[in-house]
Amino acid sequence: MIDEQTEKKRSSFWRELPILLGVAVLVAVLVRAFVLQTFYIPSPSMEHTLNVLDRVLVNKLVYDFREPRRGEIIVFEAPAAWQSGAEGEDFIKRIIGVPGDRISYDPAAPDKKLTINGVKLDEPYIFTDEAGTQDDPADTKFEVTVPPNRLWVMGDHRSASGDSLEHWQDSDENVQEATIPEDSIVGRAFTVFWPVNRATWLSVPDGFNAIPDPQS
Repeated sequence: MIDEQTEKKRSSFWRELPILLGVAVLVAVLVRAFVLQTFYIPSPSMEHTLNVLDRVLVNKLVYDFREPRRGEIIVFEAPAAWQSGAEGEDFIKRIIGVPGDRISYDPAAPDKKLTINGVKLDEPYIFTDEAGTQDDPADTKFEVTVPPNRLWVMGDHRSASGDSLEHWQDSDENVQEATIPEDSIVGRAFTVFWPVNRATWLSVPDGFNAIPDPQS
C-alpha cells in the first residue's frame, strides 16, 4: 500500500513538473518585462561608480509612482542623436538636473563645482585616476535651465562620457537636444550585484540633499 501511494506521488510530480516549469518561466518573463531587469556596463562613462562589465539591477516600476530625482542613476533609451547606430540603444547616467533646475559651471571659479539652483554641488563620486587626479565637473563654462519633462544627465567619468554636456556643446547649446525625455527612462539602477567583490547599493549621494527645488 505504501509503495502504491509513493508511486502515485512520483507519477503526479512528473505530470506537474512541466506546469511548474512553465509557471516559473512565465513569472521570470513578467518580472523582467515589468519589474526588474539586469544590465551590464559596456563603457567607462560611469567609472568608478560603475566599471566596465559590472552588472546592475534596475527597478522598472519606481517611476510609475514618483518623479525621477537628482542623484539617481538611471537606464534610459538614448535619443536618436545620442545613439551610435544601434536602434533603441540604452545608456546609463546620473540625473544631475530635473525640470526647472538652473545648472551652471564656471571653470574659473576657485571651487570648481557645478551650481544647481544657486547651490554648489559636492560630487565626490566623480572619476579619479590612479595618480589621484579627479576629473573636473565639466570641461567648459555653461549655464542651462532644464526644460519641462526633461532631465540633464551626466556620467561620473566626466572626461569619458557622452552625456548632456557633450550634446549641449555639439548642438550649438540647444538644451532640448542636450536633455532626455522623462518617458525614455527604463528604470533606476539601484544595486551592483556582479562581480561579487563590487556588490553595493547605488544610493543618492549626500550632496544632492542640499540642492533646493527650482523657483517657479
